Amino acid sequence: MNNAPRLTDRTALMRNRARASRAPVQFMHEAALDEVQFRLGMVNRTFTAPAIVAGDASLWADHWPQARIVSDEEVLALDEGAHDLVIHAMCLHWANDPVGQLIQCRRALKPDGLLLAVLYGGETLQELRAALASAEVEKTGGLSPRVLPMGDIRDLGALLQRAGLALPVADSLTLPTSYRDAFHLMRELRAMGEANALADRLRHPTRPSVLRDAAARYAQAHGDDDGRIPATFELIFLTGWAPDESQPKPLRPGSATTSLADALGSIEKPLRD
Repeated sequence: MNNAPRLTDRTALMRNRARASRAPVQFMHEAALDEVQFRLGMVNRTFTAPAIVAGDASLWADHWPQARIVSDEEVLALDEGAHDLVIHAMCLHWANDPVGQLIQCRRALKPDGLLLAVLYGGETLQELRAALASAEVEKTGGLSPRVLPMGDIRDLGALLQRAGLALPVADSLTLPTSYRDAFHLMRELRAMGEANALADRLRHPTRPSVLRDAAARYAQAHGDDDGRIPATFELIFLTGWAPDESQPKPLRPGSATTSLADALGSIEKPLRD
């Protein structure tokens, strides 16, 4: 039995997603979808057996009607070695075991199959996190979990190697947005299905004074001349391949037949003691 502490309350997450589905705000999913399609277009490969892991599957299923769509449960409903492409779409940041999710995706790939995961990165909502934290400390003398602690690109890229994927690549895309005020932003986060579902979150409503103070701090620190506030969203893309003998391998140390000096057209000089 896995006794590791849980980051996410799955019951709350599913409740948040169900509420958001009534009038969804999907502009971040649309941006992620466009980027995924662009990146796949750069790969010289036709994928015939794709699978998509998603929390909100509607938009992704519309664009990949031939794909197998599975929910981002702790145990993914994917068959081993069945797919040449697995897209983990905008939900890995909520995983209690992100490495386990990637391992399951890798096992579902055929040899030389592609995994492409897209999720929110550590720069996401940095302004909101700072405003909420400072307001809560000021008003209550303490700090509670409010915004999901999202990983940075270096840590997330390392997950690909831990999952046994070959040729790993991690890169990011920052998307600046703006809102009328912090309350407008928080309402939209709920409509995105990204409201607080942390296992250690407060189980009672936040004091209105904390939210008002956070909104005021946000506007004072970041507001523009028109009174609007910026909000940063960072998307991180993780790409890796199921290992296969056809993939390029690094040369053994000392096996090179051409010196670096020859390649650069320079003169090689020995070091002096």
